[in-house]
Amino acid sequence: MDASLYGIRRVKNALAQVLAILAAVFGLFWLVWIVWTTFSNGLASLNLALFTQMTPPPGEEGGLLNAFFGSAVMSLLGILIGAPVGVLAGTFLAEYSRKSWVGETVRFVNDILLSAPSIVLGLFVYTLVVAQMGHFSALAGAIALAFIVLPVVVRTTDEMLQLVPVQMREAALSLGVPQWKVTVQVLYRSSLPGIVTGILLALARISGETAPLLFTALNNQYWTTDITAPMANVPVVIFQYAMSPYESWHTLAWAGAFILTLFVLLVSLAARAIVSRNRVSHD
Repeated sequence: MDASLYGIRRVKNALAQVLAILAAVFGLFWLVWIVWTTFSNGLASLNLALFTQMTPPPGEEGGLLNAFFGSAVMSLLGILIGAPVGVLAGTFLAEYSRKSWVGETVRFVNDILLSAPSIVLGLFVYTLVVAQMGHFSALAGAIALAFIVLPVVVRTTDEMLQLVPVQMREAALSLGVPQWKVTVQVLYRSSLPGIVTGILLALARISGETAPLLFTALNNQYWTTDITAPMANVPVVIFQYAMSPYESWHTLAWAGAFILTLFVLLVSLAARAIVSRNRVSHD
């Protein structure tokens, strides 16, 4: 009886492993296909004009200089707005309301915001900012991106601070160090790699968001540094150019997708490198 039961368990285990491997191969196949298609078409579309010329009118040649600048500005503003608020909120959850009902409520709301569709956040900012201003703007786009950054940084900061040993807090407090100094000089130093990793992952996520920017920043064919006006950005340009009937625009869309994918890949690798270095230093 025991031998037969052991044999059945081995068969079930082997079947589960085969199904898991097949599922992984199925997912990796489509991932590799998408990445290869993007890289092969995008790499062939790269040229100097891509980084030196503005987005062209229909049927003409041009580049994506203003779109690159707009994406950089809005992503940076989104990080500058969302990351500090996220770090402070995560600190509040980890250090001042770890087991209180307020903290649990905030964590629950943060999880909802973390999983909310980006288009919903774009509509919210459209109602909150764009409708009040009366026009699209890069500032509204940055605020929409900040709403995406916020829950990621809150969750990362909360978890990283909770991983800091309690003995470090107790040792600092026993020396008469104020709570805020313990947080800034002890806890933040210990959890800094994890917090920075969360910010980098949030940056990688917002760099490719299209839906929120369609409702907030929209697009601009020309160069502008005015954040209160519509501003070009790579995701929206890719969306619009890929839907167009012009071959030159399709080429620019592939090139923009290639640069965007490469940027996300590099940021993700940087985040993994920080995590790996932190693990090695702790070991």
